[in-house]
Amino acid sequence: MGWQKTFTLNRRAKGCHLVTEEILAQIQPGLRDIQVGMLFLFIQHTSAALTINENFDRDVRTDMDMALDNIVPESLDWLHTDEGPDDSVSHTKTSLIGNTISIPITDGRLNLGTWQGVYLTEFRHAPHSRRVVATILS
Repeated sequence: MGWQKTFTLNRRAKGCHLVTEEILAQIQPGLRDIQVGMLFLFIQHTSAALTINENFDRDVRTDMDMALDNIVPESLDWLHTDEGPDDSVSHTKTSLIGNTISIPITDGRLNLGTWQGVYLTEFRHAPHSRRVVATILS
C-alpha cells in the first residue's frame, strides 16, 4: 500500500531550519492506520537538502550551518555562478547532505528519537520555498 503527496515548505533564507511540524501537518492523512511503514521525503531541488539532527537546542542548527560553510566555502573559485555566487556552492552542499531521508513509521507516528527532528538545510541566501515529495509505504 502506498500514499504520496507533494507539498511546498515555507520560504526560508540560508540556514538549517527545523521543519518536522510543518511536514507532519502535510502528511498526517497518510500516517493514519499505518502500523509499520516508512516515510520517504525527497526535496525537488539542487540547492537545499533534508537531514535529521538534534531538535531541541537551536545552537545545533547554527553550528551545522557554520560547519558546512567551512567545509564548502563560498569563497572558492566557483565556475557555475549563473544564479549568483551561492549557486555552485549550494549544489555541492546539497550533494553532501542529500535530497532524500527515510523515517520509520510505527503505530501511525514517525519513529524519530527523542531529540531528533527533520531539517531543511537551505543553502541559498535569498529566501526560497521548497517542494517536497512525501511517500509512505506500509
